[in-house]
Amino acid sequence: MTLPFSTVRDLLRYAVSRFNEAKLSFGHGSANAYDEAAYLVLHTLHLPLDLLDPFLDARLTTAEIDALLKVIERRAAERVPAAYITQEAWMHGYRFHVDERVIVPRSFIGELLQDGLQPYVEDPEQVGAVLELCTGSGCLAILAAHAFPNADVDAVDLSAPALEVARRNVADYHLDERIALFEGDLYAPLAERRYDVIISNPPYVNATSMQALPAEYRHEPEMALAGGADGMDIVRRIIAEARHWLTDDGVLVVEIGNEREHVEAAFGGLDLVWLPTSAGDDNVFLIQACDLPV
Repeated sequence: MTLPFSTVRDLLRYAVSRFNEAKLSFGHGSANAYDEAAYLVLHTLHLPLDLLDPFLDARLTTAEIDALLKVIERRAAERVPAAYITQEAWMHGYRFHVDERVIVPRSFIGELLQDGLQPYVEDPEQVGAVLELCTGSGCLAILAAHAFPNADVDAVDLSAPALEVARRNVADYHLDERIALFEGDLYAPLAERRYDVIISNPPYVNATSMQALPAEYRHEPEMALAGGADGMDIVRRIIAEARHWLTDDGVLVVEIGNEREHVEAAFGGLDLVWLPTSAGDDNVFLIQACDLPV
């Protein structure tokens, strides 16, 4: 019997066709069926993720074909995010372990940290203390530790299982001495101190949008996505207490996805600075400590 597939090119083509046929949703690291297929093929074959062309016409073993078909079918039939299949996610050049205990890392705050939040943070090297709320996998805490090389980073999450994942990622980057993980509700588990920077990518999806989420997103922990009727339940609490935890010239940075309308309805009286990202200026806002409610 002749197998219908023999090369990487064959399986890549099949994966793209299967993903399009299944009408998959993307957004967990890949933007389209081709990119997702290429990633899954390369990862499954233990090939460099940035080097597809030299291998396109390489012939595959029967075992490799079988492994690829199982991965392709799981992604298409079960609508499982690719990151949960590979148990890894890449964000801004950093690799993180992920599984169903955490949402798949994706954050525009990550790209803003590449410049150390300048010009809103005058000198990243002078930042001594950073707080991340709703840390999940710990990815932003790790990026913050690299962006602010002299800072201690505290990271909080309500989910003990999520913190197990974060602990693994922190250890992978040998940052145990700089990143402290806390289990609890926002600021509750923290000792009294002041931070130069507070960052958060909290649950912010409004109730109507939660009902319309594609199947891929329903594999993620609901508590990490759902933000109440208008998506602002957790954001309100973060803002209400932030002034107490920031230094006088500190900043609060919050990611809110597509919820700018709800943010402005809820916090229109505050001096919000909308930060430019690769997706525009509607996804992340910043508030100076002096502009926060006391």
